Amino acid sequence: MKPEVEIYDTTLRDGSQGEGINFSVMDKLRIAERLDAFGIHFIEGGWPGSNPKDIEFFEEAKRRKFKNARLAAFGSTRRKGIAVAQDEQVRLLLEAATPVVTIYGKTWLLHVKEVLRTTPDENLAMITDTIRFLKDHGKFVVYDAEHAFDGFKDNSEYAISTYKAAEKGGADLVVLCDTNGGCLPDEIRDITKSATRRLTTRIGIHTHDDIGLGVANALAALEVGACHVQGTINGYGERTGNCNLTSVIPNIALKLKKSSIPERSLALLKDVSQFVDEIANIRHNPRQPWVGAAAFSHKGGTHVNAVQKVSQSYEHIDPALVGNSRRVLVSDLAGRSNIVLKAQELGFKINNETPELKAILAKIKELEHQGYEFEAAEGSLALLIRKILKHQDPPFLVDAYHVSMRRDGSSSICEATIKVRVGSEGAHTVAEGDGPVNALDSALRGALVKFYPELKKVQLTDYKVRILDTATGTAAKTRVLIESTDGREEWGTVGASENIIEASLQALMDSMEYRLMRRARSHG
Repeated sequence: MKPEVEIYDTTLRDGSQGEGINFSVMDKLRIAERLDAFGIHFIEGGWPGSNPKDIEFFEEAKRRKFKNARLAAFGSTRRKGIAVAQDEQVRLLLEAATPVVTIYGKTWLLHVKEVLRTTPDENLAMITDTIRFLKDHGKFVVYDAEHAFDGFKDNSEYAISTYKAAEKGGADLVVLCDTNGGCLPDEIRDITKSATRRLTTRIGIHTHDDIGLGVANALAALEVGACHVQGTINGYGERTGNCNLTSVIPNIALKLKKSSIPERSLALLKDVSQFVDEIANIRHNPRQPWVGAAAFSHKGGTHVNAVQKVSQSYEHIDPALVGNSRRVLVSDLAGRSNIVLKAQELGFKINNETPELKAILAKIKELEHQGYEFEAAEGSLALLIRKILKHQDPPFLVDAYHVSMRRDGSSSICEATIKVRVGSEGAHTVAEGDGPVNALDSALRGALVKFYPELKKVQLTDYKVRILDTATGTAAKTRVLIESTDGREEWGTVGASENIIEASLQALMDSMEYRLMRRARSHG
């Protein structure tokens, strides 16, 4: 059944033009295969006339079979004053051997006269000739009308004539592009409506996010007749980025109630978003709408209390529909409902009637006032709750530690000494490291593995320092957040002190203790 809205992904071409984005050929192939499995209708692989990497990508893509998506090669209309059959760039588009070819052409007379330095009539001929040539070679042709909206605002009749030139050549789709990303939704809506009235060819929309309206503008076009939307996963793209498909796709399905990607794929949306970020080596943005970790997080006590009773009171959809989940944050703004839901999420048996609940809430607020932060330190939070609920002593104590740094020739050496006690037994360890925290981490682990061998697997993966009161200079209180992993699970812990080494040790101790707590729970 044909979808009401086709999704055209240009992450591999337009998205790769974003600052900090650089895909290898293998990266592009992996992303293309994942998007195909997800159910994207068109995947634009790149511009075979622009660089050797894209040529190699299309050569490799020929050996792969795409089940859902049609692969597109991207290029431009023929050059001015040359027959299309003699244009090298057009020839490379055919050699890419993709079922779909997307070309762009000029809509705005400013570009026709000042950039191409040609006549309005020659520009129209360039559009029609190129599309007809590609159609004669059996291609499905998508025409991207560059600066479609700015061109229309400058000279509406000429802009329409360029769209009609594409239609005359046999284009399967005419896509209106807000190339500068500066239009408002009303402008997009009105101009798209004009195009749908003047053309019989299907209309698509391609927007950029320069004023933060890329998604809104795409939806505005869809509401007045466009049936094809172009964008990128996570909104990658030149300048501030392109229309974000991870927002457009669920908006189409859940807000506009139109068919698009397969219904079963919607629950994989967050996974796809994170996969592409991982391939691009970009840290996933927690504030992404729909798919970000914070998209369904709740911090204020009244919000959490309401969500606990009726989820839709503060959630516009069920997070599971897009593969996401609800998160309850714990801070000095927390109420009893935050603690109950968060504790249950962490695996504790607790409810609103648990006697220790008041003490847990008071302790959290006291520590946050001192500079601790538990939003990203669920390991430390779990330990705090466990100690109050179970009244248990910690599995180890640090009796003493010492950290020093010295210069030895051309290199600096950091050394840490630590004494730990487990029950009636003790251990004393010395270790060197790349810095004082690394040395302390190695010394602590070295002392503890004698009692808990499983701690050998624990590794520090991230370390963040935040100065809490800059007015006091070097005497300011410091908060340290660390992330750790044992290869299967990741967790965060926190420490706070005027002494950065002390704060770091607190976070490190919590990291080890949390791993031991998880072991005890799995064995219990």
